[in-house]
Amino acid sequence: MANKILVTGATGTVGSATVKALSSLGAEVRAGVRSLIKGDNLKRLPGVETVELNFSRPENLAVAFTGVGAVFLITPFAQDQVEMAQKLIDAAKGAGVKHVVRLSVIGADAEPSIQIGRWHRQAEEYLKASGLPYTLLRPGGFMQNFVNQYATTIKENNVFYQPNGEGRAGYIDVRDIGAVAAHILMNPSEHAGLAYTLTGPQALSGHEVAEIFTTVLGRPIHYKDIPEDAARTAMQQQGLPDWMTESLLELSAITRAGYTSGLTSTVQEMLGREPHTFQQFVEAHKDCF
Repeated sequence: MANKILVTGATGTVGSATVKALSSLGAEVRAGVRSLIKGDNLKRLPGVETVELNFSRPENLAVAFTGVGAVFLITPFAQDQVEMAQKLIDAAKGAGVKHVVRLSVIGADAEPSIQIGRWHRQAEEYLKASGLPYTLLRPGGFMQNFVNQYATTIKENNVFYQPNGEGRAGYIDVRDIGAVAAHILMNPSEHAGLAYTLTGPQALSGHEVAEIFTTVLGRPIHYKDIPEDAARTAMQQQGLPDWMTESLLELSAITRAGYTSGLTSTVQEMLGREPHTFQQFVEAHKDCF
């Protein structure tokens, strides 16, 4: 019986949070990973098995989808993410998967002016055209990106740099994305054909984020708004490819312009509890900062 739930990109921030949430609900989970070694921690969770996803071998994908009833389709932040999404959707259709939940991005339903939005919109349209029952999740910026991108400068210099001006963002904790995804994957028919925009409970400016860090960490943390050119140079010096640098700068531009400040109540409505606040996120990750 096809009752396993496959999570692609399972070792990423959202993927791992979803696998943990599904495991806690007693689901049979197949964690799709690029490297089986990287999936060892997930394999220790109750009800979780790992499977390698090799995009250059369609037969490998076919095996990964065998016996799967529902899929959480996550692709990495990469130039070929649309192609990867299409291959996964094709594999899901070929295996007779009953429902696909797709991790997209906030604003993908509009005419996206930024590259990340355009990529996700293309993947959404391909999924819709496939005929597979689907649900779309469109989250805002992840709180956990502060761990990935700013932990070093906060820990060493008590500061983080962003070209975001006074713009606000409704950052969401990936634990809430994972919990919402798990809820839908366990009850997919109730959410067929629907799209959900997910945000945290507050739209925060850089200075407000710094104040929260200051309160939780017990030492002054500062937000420094920097010009776009300075941010571009810093990213290039870090070795980021040009396409990634420009994509990230586009995100900052729409934040400065006020397009990331909207909030939704979807997490609370779906889960019956409030989403995590930014302060709760920092408290849970104090050791990183």
